[in-house]
Amino acid sequence: MGQRTQKDGPQISVRSLLRRGEQLAIALVVAGTVVLGGIYFATLRMRQVELIDIDEAPLVERPFMVDVNQAEWAELAQLPGVGETIAKRIVESRQVQGPFLDHSDLQRVPGIGPRTVESLRGYLVPMPQADSIVVDAQIDPAS
Repeated sequence: MGQRTQKDGPQISVRSLLRRGEQLAIALVVAGTVVLGGIYFATLRMRQVELIDIDEAPLVERPFMVDVNQAEWAELAQLPGVGETIAKRIVESRQVQGPFLDHSDLQRVPGIGPRTVESLRGYLVPMPQADSIVVDAQIDPAS
């Protein structure tokens, strides 16, 4: 049995992918980036700029308040205990029977009782006095 011998084919010389000048240019760009980054962080340190840790930032609470005489059903549905169905009923009641004169007027909406009204009071914009609300007032031209 004969031994196999590999034929020596043409030798492929592996040339570098980048020429010497290109390698130098890339090295200069990388070195420049590192130096500029160091200068940037050094100036930040000299100015004593402190970064804010998000976990330590003070919590700011903003109250969610809704005007039942102005809000659309999507806003009303965000209130606790009020879903899409009751929110649409509130808007429909407001359109058919007029604005709510007091928070307790919400009880005219099917599905809202005294307990629901009490739980919502903290989320409702205070109502003006009932005497100051004019509902579709007709001006008499004779006066």
